[in-house]
Amino acid sequence: MKQTISNLKNKGIIGSQAEIKQLTSGTTAGQVYAVVVCDKPSCIIKFDHPADIGVVEIFLKTYEDIGLLPDVYHVDPEKNFFLYEYFEGTTHVNRGTKADWMRLLVEGLFNHYEKFDSQAPWGRLGGTPRQNWFEFNRISLDYAYENVGDLLPYEDYLRMKEIVEQLAEYERQPDKYLLHGDTGVHNFVFHQNQLIGVIDPDPMVGPVIYDFTYAFCSSPDNLDMETLLASFALLKNVEMDTSRLVEEVVFQLYTRVGICKKVHPHDLEEYLKAWEYWKQKLKECN
Repeated sequence: MKQTISNLKNKGIIGSQAEIKQLTSGTTAGQVYAVVVCDKPSCIIKFDHPADIGVVEIFLKTYEDIGLLPDVYHVDPEKNFFLYEYFEGTTHVNRGTKADWMRLLVEGLFNHYEKFDSQAPWGRLGGTPRQNWFEFNRISLDYAYENVGDLLPYEDYLRMKEIVEQLAEYERQPDKYLLHGDTGVHNFVFHQNQLIGVIDPDPMVGPVIYDFTYAFCSSPDNLDMETLLASFALLKNVEMDTSRLVEEVVFQLYTRVGICKKVHPHDLEEYLKAWEYWKQKLKECN
């Protein structure tokens, strides 16, 4: 790493007086460093597997005009690392209301998503290809069920299997979009209670509703119908009725409960309350 930094300084890509400070990598596998000049971070260097850097580069270059996403300053020719824009703020906390940051996400990111190659497989770029979106959802459900265990009744899992089947009926040939793939509050940068950036994409091919419901369910606050419908009304490239939207949310929430139990147990009580709320909404829509 020292040799890499020295080379970047010699080439003038980063300042000769810059200091390098390692950051917590959070949920990402790579090593992340801040390039600090005059005690202020100027950009980020991330080291990762070349395949992972390659797909992130595809995503960020596709959406290079979107202000919520970081600008890419330099990509190593061997794809061992890349430099990108630093957003001053915090993730998770001091984020304001969900209605506000969902509005910014929809208007500033989701409404600008582009259709992807119709011949490309579904799922994570560079990951195991999925034949269709149903297969992706089915595997997600199986993984979620392993995490949920006996926390929720088995009947809830059976209901989720039914929903996955129902969603497959809706989505025989949905449009494929290039998605961020990990649109959760852990990857949202907030400054003064406002969303200013979205970082650490895990790019994938899928329908826009996936990133939308993932974001909505990524924090336990304001998981209510009013916030959902107000945010969804702003989404330009998705059309569905309320009952289908509720099915999408309930399925996403089930997977989120599994993740929460495994990774964020401090949020579990609130998620379980939200789960009962949305099960009732599901009954009302059917």
